[in-house]
Formats: sequence, structure tokens, C-alpha cells
Amino acid sequence: MTQREGMSFAADIQSDTAPLNFMVARMLCAGGGVHVLRDPTRGGVGTALNEIAERSQVGIVIQEDKIPVRKEVLGICELMGFDPLYIANEGKLLAFVGPAHAHKVLAAMRADPNGRDACIIGEVVSDNPGMVCLKTRVGGIRIVDMLTGEQLPRIC
Repeated sequence: MTQREGMSFAADIQSDTAPLNFMVARMLCAGGGVHVLRDPTRGGVGTALNEIAERSQVGIVIQEDKIPVRKEVLGICELMGFDPLYIANEGKLLAFVGPAHAHKVLAAMRADPNGRDACIIGEVVSDNPGMVCLKTRVGGIRIVDMLTGEQLPRIC
């Protein structure tokens, strides 16, 4: 995108494409509790969470300050007018894990080089079935809608 617009940045941003099969194997061996795994490639985290909430008829609440977005990526998103919740993440996954197993599965993820920054970003709730809400850094609540259209043109 920056090449098309003739822009360049001093930040060193690399592709997040990575094989996740070994990390997923570790997660599944960590004692169970994995209900859903989802690749947030098309439509990013926001769209993937909405699809899960809608199909499962559960509410999802995520916390903005828990979502691991590098400062460089956040800065470029702000400059370009993109919402990081809708940026494709090709080497990442969303895991829905029962509360009793969450910390064991998280430890298994972090033991893999591709999961070293894994963290718990939210929870499933009974309120607002089919809806995703974001608790903002300043204490507000924002509804996270499905991405309409494409935020970035597809490259592949």
C-alpha cells in the first residue's frame, strides 16, 4: 500500500505470516479446553470475532489495551486511516478456550516462537448475543462491527 502511494516509513515492519501448526499442536496437548481456533486473515480480528459471535450466538467483550499491536503498526494505521482491528493477520490466531484451561493453553502458545506475544484479550459473555464490544483505553465501550468492503486491497 505504501509503495502504491509513494510513501515510506522508517519503521521496520515485517510480514506476520508464519506456520502455526506446531503451536496449535502444543495448544491441543496442553490439557483441552480449546473450543474454537480462527485465523484472522480476511477482515482481521474484528471481523473474525463478529463471525464467531454471530454463529455461536454469544457476546464477546475485548479490551483494547490487551490487544498486542506494535507501536509502529499502530502509528502507520493512524497515519493511513486504518483501524488495526481490521488489518489482516496471517500468522496469528484467535483461540476460544474454557476459563479452566486458558492459562495452560496460553503458556503452551507462549512456548512457541510464533506465540511468544500471545495474551488473553477478552471473554465470552451471555449479554448481547451475536455482538462484539470493545472496552476502550479510556473506559468507554465501542461496538465492533463487521468490516464492510475491504480495508486494504488484496495482494494475493
